[in-house]
Amino acid sequence: GEISNLRRQVKFILIPTQCEPSQIGPRGGVRKGKLLEHECSYIADFVYTENGETVVEDTKGMKTKDYIIKRKLMLYVHNIRIREV
Repeated sequence: GEISNLRRQVKFILIPTQCEPSQIGPRGGVRKGKLLEHECSYIADFVYTENGETVVEDTKGMKTKDYIIKRKLMLYVHNIRIREV
C-alpha cells in the first residue's frame, strides 16, 4: 500500500519525429512530408505514484552514454528526475 498506479515500460518522447512539411497535391490531397529523423524516446522500467508524487524508476547495472543523455533530456524536457536503483 505504499505505492499505487504501478506501470512498467512507460515510454516518454524526448525529441519528436521530424519530417519535411506536408504539401497539398495537385488534386487537393495532402502529401505527407518525407521522414527526416525518427523520434528519440526513453522507456522507463517503472512509473508509480508514491506519497502523491509520480516516480520514474530505472534499474541500471551500467550507465551507458545513451542512458546518461536520455536522463538529462528527461530532466530538461519533462522536468522528471529518474530514480536509479
